[in-house]
This record gives sequence, C-alpha cells and structure tokens, in this order.
Amino acid sequence: MTTIKFLKENREVVVADGANLRLKALENRIDIYTFVGKMTNCNGYGQCGTCIVEIVEGTENLSPRTETEKRKLKQKPDTYRLACQTLVHGPVTVKTKPSAK
Repeated sequence: MTTIKFLKENREVVVADGANLRLKALENRIDIYTFVGKMTNCNGYGQCGTCIVEIVEGTENLSPRTETEKRKLKQKPDTYRLACQTLVHGPVTVKTKPSAK
C-alpha cells in the first residue's frame, strides 16, 4: 500500500502498489479534468491528453513515461504525466489541472 497526495484538493488517498493514477483519482472523486477535458476525454486510453497532472514529489515512485506520454507531452515539463498512463509504486504528490507552461 502507498499514498497519493492531491495537493490542490488537500486529500490523501491510500492505494495498492501499481495502482493507476487516473482510476484512483476518479474513484475518490478527485476532479482531474478541465471543463473541456470532461467533454472530450478518451476514458483512459492515452489518446486525448486531457488527464495531464503535475508530479510535485515522488516521480521516482512512478512507472516510466510510456511511448504515448512521450508523444503527447514532448512540449511539457518532465514533471507532467498523463494520469491514465501512470502507475503508482510509492508515495507521490500530485497537482491536478496544472497551468499551461
């Protein structure tokens, strides 16, 4: 078991090792999508890029970026991830709906 801390929401969620970040956020009613993202998201298949989150702490506790993420996030900072493609293997702090950089 490990924890995901959602910074903006001031919430901490306990999850199993290897849990999918997007699924655990949604299961715990953490809103990861902007308004447009709510209407256009691909339901976790890595195709739309609307579930972008910023990893504030614990990047070393996540699965490596997938090829999909490398394509979708090539113009974004290394701390940005697609929640649907990210597996959690240790404590992590997440900022939802990061501002465009």
